[in-house]
Amino acid sequence: MDYNELKTIPLFSELNDSEMEDITRFSVRQTYRKDNMVLIEEEIGSTMFIILNGRIKISRISDDGREVILSILSDGDFFGEMAILDGQTRSANAVTLEDSELMLIRRENFLQMLHKYPQVSINLIKELAHRLRKSDSQIKSLSLQNALGKVASTILRIADDNGIIKHGQVEIDGMPPQQDLANMAGTSRETISRVIKSLGQMGYIKKVGSKIIILNYEHFRQDFS
Repeated sequence: MDYNELKTIPLFSELNDSEMEDITRFSVRQTYRKDNMVLIEEEIGSTMFIILNGRIKISRISDDGREVILSILSDGDFFGEMAILDGQTRSANAVTLEDSELMLIRRENFLQMLHKYPQVSINLIKELAHRLRKSDSQIKSLSLQNALGKVASTILRIADDNGIIKHGQVEIDGMPPQQDLANMAGTSRETISRVIKSLGQMGYIKKVGSKIIILNYEHFRQDFS
């Protein structure tokens, strides 16, 4: 693996070239096809994963058999670290949404890396704190808001993770299917369709094929975050 690729990954962003080259020696690149199950909830975990390119859906199955999507990860994100850190089973499923290239690091090597490079530990803690804040916001959204607010907040989360800002607008290319959006927002597919149409009529968004454009990002965030 070319260590120059690691420079774009936030977890390793503050390491120098020789340190990054050292990390490549105990990491492996692996390609997964679309719809490939990478992790299974409750299985024993011995590897963490970093996304070099692609998109990964992180989800759990509720007691009544419904899929609940926790997040959709993309280039530079990582997953599978919880089982590595606490030695417990996997807390969620991970499935590829498109052909993806992942960097794999085994538990013993990752723990060694945290001891050897304190900056990686700091970056890891920062990211975990960021995820905790996002989870708190998501719980608040799903528990307190109506259908409009739930769907709008879900679109906002996707925009923050994967949107491209252009002149005050945010373009979200390749939106998840409506059923996946419903699983993220805790609502039905029919509600997703109805609310997206309503948001368009209200002047918040514009839908172009599979792309959604938030016409005034700051206004949208102020009203729905």
